[in-house]
Formats: sequence, C-alpha cells, structure tokens
Amino acid sequence: MTTAPGQPARPVLACGEVRTCLLPSFQALDGRAAAQLLRLRADEHVRVSERPNLYALSPEVLTGVDCRLPTSNGAKVRAVGTVATRVALTEGRLLQSTAYFSAPAAGPDTRRPWGHYLVRPGVVEPFGKLPEQATAEGVLRGAGRGELDLGTIAESLLTRLLRHPLLDRKVPFKSRRTHLRWTARRIPAGERAELTRFTLAEDGLRTVELRLPEDTPVSAAAGLCEDLALHDWLLTTVVHMLDSSRLAAADGRAAVQALRPAVDHLLHLWMPHAQVDRSLVHLWEVLEREPGFTRQWQNLVQRIRDQLAVQAIPLLHQALSTS
Repeated sequence: MTTAPGQPARPVLACGEVRTCLLPSFQALDGRAAAQLLRLRADEHVRVSERPNLYALSPEVLTGVDCRLPTSNGAKVRAVGTVATRVALTEGRLLQSTAYFSAPAAGPDTRRPWGHYLVRPGVVEPFGKLPEQATAEGVLRGAGRGELDLGTIAESLLTRLLRHPLLDRKVPFKSRRTHLRWTARRIPAGERAELTRFTLAEDGLRTVELRLPEDTPVSAAAGLCEDLALHDWLLTTVVHMLDSSRLAAADGRAAVQALRPAVDHLLHLWMPHAQVDRSLVHLWEVLEREPGFTRQWQNLVQRIRDQLAVQAIPLLHQALSTS
C-alpha cells in the first residue's frame, strides 16, 4: 500500500516523550517572563493563561528526521518526516519539553522532496507498511542506535531553554528529572478514549499506553501526557523529600526546614486535568482508581501538615518561655 502524492495519510499511531524538571530559577517566573522564555518562534505567540493556574505553552517547532523507527521485533523500518516539539511552564516553576509525532499505516516506497514532509508537520512516514504494534512497543522500550529518539529531541530543546539568560540557575531545592514515554493507538471516531496502561520504571521513567479516537488531535494526547507527567513529578518529588528528610530523627527546626520547600513551592501546584482537552479528562479516572494519584497526594500533604504541627508545638513553647 502506498500513499498518493499530495494525499495526507490517516495516522494510526502517535508517540511522544515528555521531560519534566524544576525550572532553575530561585523565583517563579510571572506570565510575561514565561512568555519570553518560551518564545521559540518569532512568527507565533506563546499561549499564556492565568486560570485556573498560570500556564504557558510555546508554539511547536519541527525537527526533520530520516532514520529507522524503534521496533520491538528488530524490524528495520526507515521513516522520514518531522517531529513536533513544544515546551510548557506551569506556575512559573515546572518546565516540560515534549517531542511527538504521528505515523500512518503506510507511506511512499521512495523518499519524497522535503516539501512533501513540511506540509505534514509532526508526521513521520514509513517506507512501505508500518509495523504498528512493534513500533509502539519499541518507542516505549527506548530507541537504539540509529533509531528515532524522541527523548533526545525533547532533551535538546529543554537544554536550550535552561541556558536562557532569564534564569539565574539557582534552584530552591534539589529534585530529579522524570521522563514519560507514551503511545496512542487509533480507534474509530466516536469510540471512547482509553488509558490502557501506566507503568513506573527505574531511573524516573514512566510509560503510558492510550487508545484514542482517530479524530483526537495528537496535540491533545500530548497535553494529557504532559499533565500526567507533571503530577507524577510532583508525587515523586514530595515522596523523595519525605523519605530523605528523616523527620523522626530531626529536631524541630531541621524538620521545618526540610519540609518548607514543599509548602512554599509545590503543594499549590496539584490541579489534575486543568489543561487537558475535555474529551480526555475521563482518562484521569483510571489513575485515580489505580494507583490513586490524588489519594496518595492528599496523604502526603496531610503527613506534611501533621509534621509541621507537631514540630511547631515545642518551638512555640520555647518561644513563650524565653519571652
């Protein structure tokens, strides 16, 4: 099966990777500074919204690719096209870079001029038939040498932004980056979107498998996965804070100092699906049931508040006795 020249092929698979990190700035950026940081293209504005939270989204930039697709069965499938990349900043504090593409079931048997691919932004066409299942599994596993590596593309843009002169490179606390890989298989329009799997792996890797109606924009899928990655990063970071703070062994002042970054910078950021396309909001229900994102978050927040309350009592007595 081949695609006629000029005829856009219907995508059957979308894939992406999200990198999430703390912005290296001691103070959170306001909306104007966020727009300045994320202005990747002079011909398009950064989208900034203040409700229900401060959120800035860059325009897309394209990276041309001509390489093999990652596959789980070792199939060597050459593909050509463009990968879309964008950056989001939430509450002037959490920075995310996402690279993603769509792929049709089949592409031309020979390479076309670049103009053919540039009018199909964010689409990567295979030579011949796409091994859909093997490609989806290969993306989640991770690219090998010479294969399309979405993580490297996302990381490159993230590194570029982290060098921006707006940033003082002073972080209010230490944290780790996470990366989330996702795939979305297409289903007929009108069917209900599904989140079929969410996994936690080592070294900050998460994977998400989706089934989305064919009329769902790939940008909406990317937005959902950015939202999942952001809230997973919050959970991961606060859990690490609590685990490394050794609250039971710390004195009152040390405990308060250990927990203060969470209170000052993180607790107000929890706002699931605030920026998710309405047609995909119900997918959050899967994560609320298992593993229970919000339930775990509320438990962490209560632990922090209880610890602060307990540690404040002796400090208050000390202050009263010396006054």
